[in-house]
Amino acid sequence: MLPFCFHAGCSRTLGVLLRVQAATRQLPCAGTSHRGAGSEAGGEAGGGHRCYRLTHRQLLRLRGRDTGAFLQGLVTNDVEDVVSRSREALYCHLLNLQGRTMFDVILYRLHASQEEPTMLIECDATLLDDIQKHLKIYKIRRKVDISLCPDLFVWAVLPSEQSIDASSDLEASGKKVLVCTRDPRTDAMGWRLVLSKIDSPLDVIPESRLGDIQDYHRHRYKIGIAEGVKDLPSGEAIPLESNLVYMNGISFTKGCYIGQELTARTHYTGVIRKRLMPIQLDNSLPPGNVPEKAQIITESGKLAGRFRNYEGDVGLALIRLAYANEPLHVLTTGDVRVWLRASMPNWWPKDEKNK
Repeated sequence: MLPFCFHAGCSRTLGVLLRVQAATRQLPCAGTSHRGAGSEAGGEAGGGHRCYRLTHRQLLRLRGRDTGAFLQGLVTNDVEDVVSRSREALYCHLLNLQGRTMFDVILYRLHASQEEPTMLIECDATLLDDIQKHLKIYKIRRKVDISLCPDLFVWAVLPSEQSIDASSDLEASGKKVLVCTRDPRTDAMGWRLVLSKIDSPLDVIPESRLGDIQDYHRHRYKIGIAEGVKDLPSGEAIPLESNLVYMNGISFTKGCYIGQELTARTHYTGVIRKRLMPIQLDNSLPPGNVPEKAQIITESGKLAGRFRNYEGDVGLALIRLAYANEPLHVLTTGDVRVWLRASMPNWWPKDEKNK
């Protein structure tokens, strides 16, 4: 049987993880200079940062002296990085006993001083009740209070095209901002902001403007970032196939956590035959035009993967790497064949892209 606890220095995958983590940068608030997102950031030209209210994401508050230890045994990443204040945000998954993803979350450490440790958990809004139940099952007698945050909104902030390749500041008023940090998954996703629902990012980020949430989804699909249950089906998605290593979402040196065994087995064998990849459709499609989990087929009729989700002519699919460079297609609900192309994002490790 494979060991449940990882140790440092094993396998090429761990080396990739450490290099990616080393490249991850945090963005403090209030006038600290930081380079903008990568060359894939996209979006409209001109004028200031674009702010998107993430209506599909909601927050839970965890407060109490056992908060860190409680989460450490549940999530794929090392919560000590947040508890020790070395990081302000942490991306991770919560797994079931079979090692499949149940929830993709971002953990935030609150800036405000608290008598007891306090963290926010950003999760898919449609799974809010489910994640609450999941946390309460494992809470047992730990000193942790779990509550909803109906008074808070999560915002994503993406830079304008003009600032993509330039060093830029993200200045935010500390009086109104609860969380202001670079997105922990990749620099190409800009920043995350948590505000009271009565506040607007336009009031705290100079020269910013509101963006259409569809543009936000198109942006993350173009660069291959999964977010929420439609991209990561609960109880089905496998963490390493979902690029959790590349998105700084897993630690191979922390202690044990629920669902670790399958991840350990995949990690030690070093074999990942499928990956969640960005896809470009030949035609823009209206919502609901492709069936859930539709098969993706090669020209010769071989099964190349499964469709996950899309916005217009861009989306995500779980693709067999052996067929990733071939012409592929999917059938719509009306049995119309739509051709698509898979690609490897620029923010993936170079040794993966050069395979």
